[in-house]
Amino acid sequence: MITKEYLIDLLKDNEVFLEGDFTLASGKKSNYYVNMKKAITYPEILSAIADLITNQIKNENLDKVAGPALGAVPIATAVSLKSNLPLLMIRKEEKGYGTSKLIEGDLEKGDEVVVVEDVTTSGGSLLKAIKAIEDNGGVVKKAISIVDRLEGAQETFDKENILFEPLIRVNEFF
Repeated sequence: MITKEYLIDLLKDNEVFLEGDFTLASGKKSNYYVNMKKAITYPEILSAIADLITNQIKNENLDKVAGPALGAVPIATAVSLKSNLPLLMIRKEEKGYGTSKLIEGDLEKGDEVVVVEDVTTSGGSLLKAIKAIEDNGGVVKKAISIVDRLEGAQETFDKENILFEPLIRVNEFF
């Protein structure tokens, strides 16, 4: 069975945690960066992540797995393949052409969904994806982040009564 410690070792071996001066998606400055986009391009890492998430949700009655674009879509896809749950992809905004959908995939009213994310800081972008699912009739049962930076995401989800379970908290890496 794949363990969290194994995933941490894989991330360390592939230099996913970088030190330096970085600007995060939130605009906040940080002296480290978690490069999960790089990590999920490696099949061994992506497979380990999918195994851990699938194991975490296997006893839950879920209908769909969702991931916000861009970083979480490969993760959600890998989980979909391992868990046999249909996939939803959440765009950052509605596209102005074609079907103009915010959510790709078949979300039915009342579907119970787990939403996955690569990295959470404040939780704002993940919360936006969750709200999109809820606004379209889905019920988000759980949010899972691969790495939580411990900078407010837990509090954000607690306020919204959303179960949040990161695979790794950044302090476990350092």
